[in-house]
Amino acid sequence: MKSFLLALKEILEIVLIAVLAVGGVRYFLIQPFLVNGSSMEPNFESGDYILINEISYRFREPQRGEVIVFHYPNNEKTYFIKRVIGLPEERVVIKNGEVRIFNSSNAKGFVIKESYLPSIEKTSGDIDKTLGRDEYFVMGDNRGFSFDSRQWGTLKKGEIVGAAWLRLWPLDKAKAFESPAY
Repeated sequence: MKSFLLALKEILEIVLIAVLAVGGVRYFLIQPFLVNGSSMEPNFESGDYILINEISYRFREPQRGEVIVFHYPNNEKTYFIKRVIGLPEERVVIKNGEVRIFNSSNAKGFVIKESYLPSIEKTSGDIDKTLGRDEYFVMGDNRGFSFDSRQWGTLKKGEIVGAAWLRLWPLDKAKAFESPAY
C-alpha cells in the first residue's frame, strides 16, 4: 500500500509539472489561433490554424507589415488578425487607393510597398489619421472585405496579443512567418 501511494504521488507530481509547463508556454509564450473570416485573404484563410508569438513584443516594438493578433478594441473578448500599417506617432493617409506614411524620417511621406497584396488590390477610403504614442493602424489584406482601423480607429499596443509565427494548418500551407523588410 505504501509503495502504491508513493507511485501515485510521483505520477501526480509529473502531471502537475507537465500541466504547469504546458500552461506556461500556452499563456506566456505561444498561443494557438484559428483564423475566422476572409479579411486576410489571400494570405490567411478562414480555417487556418496558426501559432502566435506572444513574447517578442516584450523585447521589441511591432513592425510595419507584420501580421498580428489582438483584442478588438470595442470588445476585448473578440480577437482579430490584421497587418500593421501605421506605427506610433506616424500619419497615415489613404487616398486614391494608396497608403502614404508620414513620419520624422519622411516628412514628405512615402507610399508603402505592399508586396503581400495582389496587384489588383486597392485600398479604399479617404483617411488622414495621426497616431498617438502607443497607437497602431492595422488593416486586413483583403481590403474590400476587412473591418479594420479604417472603420473603428487605432489599436493600442496593450491590445496586441502577439505576432503570427507559424501556420500549422492546412499542412500544404504550413510555414514560418518573418517580419517584412521595409
